[in-house]
Amino acid sequence: MYEQLKLENQICFPLYAASRKVTSLYTPHLKELGLTYTQYVTMLVLWEEQSCKVGDLCERLFLDNGTVTPLLKKLEKDGLLTRTRNKDDERIVEVALTKKGIALQEKAKDIPAKVGGCIPLSEKEAISLYTTLKKILDDK
Repeated sequence: MYEQLKLENQICFPLYAASRKVTSLYTPHLKELGLTYTQYVTMLVLWEEQSCKVGDLCERLFLDNGTVTPLLKKLEKDGLLTRTRNKDDERIVEVALTKKGIALQEKAKDIPAKVGGCIPLSEKEAISLYTTLKKILDDK
């Protein structure tokens, strides 16, 4: 057995498993809103921006267009946002929140505190972890 191939020696595995665990903590809260985790993070961006280009949304979420497009279609079908082609460049699709999408923010506002309370980290540890993970994501 090669030491470098042991699961316990892989930095990727605890990142993957922790991500799955944290995401699963959101599930019961998001179910009440009719959202998946990926839809939720999409709505987080839109609650910040109100509207944006699909390409910018993909970049912020570290997702590709093929993943985001069906998700946006579902959110549009649910009446939470609209998708429109840019008049000057039809290749660009812009998304914007509807009144229903804006109103959903009120129902979601307590989710971060509810989930944060389930994660066994001090505030200092959480900030340190966030900083480390952000460093990995920001490295291009």
